[in-house]
Amino acid sequence: MRRIIGLLLAGIWAWSFVQTALAEAKPMRRTVDVLVIGGTTSGTSAAIASARQGVRTLVVEPTPMLGGMFSAQGVPATDGNHNLPSGIWNEFREALRAHYGGAGALATGWVSNTLFEPHVADSIFKAMAAAEPTLEVLYGYHLEKVHKRGNRVLGALFENRAGGRLEVSARITVDATDLGEALPLSGTPYRMGMDARADTGEELAPETANDIVQDLTVVAILKDYGAGADKTIPRPRGYCPAEFSKSCETAEGAPISSRMMLDYGRLPHGKYMINWPVNGNDIYLNVVEMPRRQRERVLLAAREKTLRFVYYIQHELGYAHLGIADDEFGTPDGLACLPYHREGRRLDGVIRMTLDDVADRYGPRAPRYRTGISVGDYPVDHHHACHPSLGKIPFPAIPSFSIPMGVMIPARTDNLIVSDKAISVSNLINGSTRLQPVVLLTGQAAGTLAALAVRQHCLPREVSVRALQAALLAQKAYIAPLFDVKPDDPDFELLQRVAATGILRMTGEPYQWANRSWFYPEGQITVGEFCRGLHDYAPQIEPVDDETLLTVARAAELLRQAGGNPSAEASQRPVTRRELARMVEEALHPFDRLVDFEGNLIE
Repeated sequence: MRRIIGLLLAGIWAWSFVQTALAEAKPMRRTVDVLVIGGTTSGTSAAIASARQGVRTLVVEPTPMLGGMFSAQGVPATDGNHNLPSGIWNEFREALRAHYGGAGALATGWVSNTLFEPHVADSIFKAMAAAEPTLEVLYGYHLEKVHKRGNRVLGALFENRAGGRLEVSARITVDATDLGEALPLSGTPYRMGMDARADTGEELAPETANDIVQDLTVVAILKDYGAGADKTIPRPRGYCPAEFSKSCETAEGAPISSRMMLDYGRLPHGKYMINWPVNGNDIYLNVVEMPRRQRERVLLAAREKTLRFVYYIQHELGYAHLGIADDEFGTPDGLACLPYHREGRRLDGVIRMTLDDVADRYGPRAPRYRTGISVGDYPVDHHHACHPSLGKIPFPAIPSFSIPMGVMIPARTDNLIVSDKAISVSNLINGSTRLQPVVLLTGQAAGTLAALAVRQHCLPREVSVRALQAALLAQKAYIAPLFDVKPDDPDFELLQRVAATGILRMTGEPYQWANRSWFYPEGQITVGEFCRGLHDYAPQIEPVDDETLLTVARAAELLRQAGGNPSAEASQRPVTRRELARMVEEALHPFDRLVDFEGNLIE
């Protein structure tokens, strides 16, 4: 009897074990309107923007942090858009200013006007996400598979390090990973590396394509533990001081002090971002196409290089009191959760943005500036110092720019939207579109597009350019990079709309590390310039070479010839561009004219 009871108990125990194992193997499931893959810089803003449109949104992030470059990747020194306070970028920056006590408290390092601690960025983004009742965030899961039927993406499968699985069904999926992880898994065509000149038409592109991507960095945040403290880490394996002997130099080779090198990324509260490109901790590792586990093993070399540089700073330069911050990332080595990838896969979209689209906005190419959905002002900046065979690329000066809507939409895959660094751009212009504020704004546009597609019961490619732009303007997000028209201007949306038509053109100005596009709202305009701008919308208005100043009366006459019915006074005084924008909108409503992804007017 005891033997029988024992066998029964053993059987019950075994069945309980099986049931528990089956329960643990059963995946967690979610069904949502919008799935955002990656709580990166763009993934965070995409998820928040989508949820704010009232649709059920889920963002799945492998690390414990939200914000990507701003947080988990440890690059809290923002590049660009200081004078373009657009959308969620402005909202985030205002939250930083409130946390630290004003804009001046963020200007701590000389590389940027806005520097902060990564964990503060994480807390701000988490608070923004928590405020949205239709948004859920799940941490600790990495992408394993994309579900697809025909050419439509239906959702994705994720796994965590314990083997737990997460199955997500979604009407719209946003690939917000900075390497474009969903592209190969969904069979979506993409490019990687440097484009051939014949492919993009860019004069600076190489003759033949290659797979070279920019250098990456694993960032360290150092913390001042006070005079007399010794926070020197153990001597790293393979350490040789000669590796960093030229780190106290400019990119041109001029000597600088070690203090200036550190102050490059000085953060509030006695911290320092160690993301130094001049013989510092940049490294060339082309890991993009590797399987995830192999990539993680290879990327250990980047972590080791950063630890060697930290030891050099502490041991050779005499900053033993600067230790790896113990209150930022929670990783075993204290370094950033993820590498700062500057470049990965790039989508083959319905259009591809190139350097020429920015350098010659109103040139003979398609008027893609009319389709802008996010803005940037940073020059073209590539990191190739660890691949010296490329030589120095003489990047041209460019004005500030808009990113076209079509770069987010795959040419042949439906219900997938792409953001972050994986948008459809050339290798060259990626050097400007990859910067944190631009990526954050592109994510906002991606999330808004996803929500509009859900609400309109259509594919993302079927949402009109103007509908997305109008939704972004309602969020105080820029669609044109107007340097001199801020969101608090009473005519902000009006001037953005008119600038996006091209009837009143912007004046581009390459300017140091913050390029500009001027609208000059209180300035004046010539008859010839106005006629050239009107011609596309009203072909009967012939372009003329007339350099006389446009008057209110003459503007009204031309608008009547264009088919409008202006109500302006019959005054012979010169009209300002602000007044003219009002007249144009009242008489013609040009923003209501639909445009295709190239910016061409749709009849």
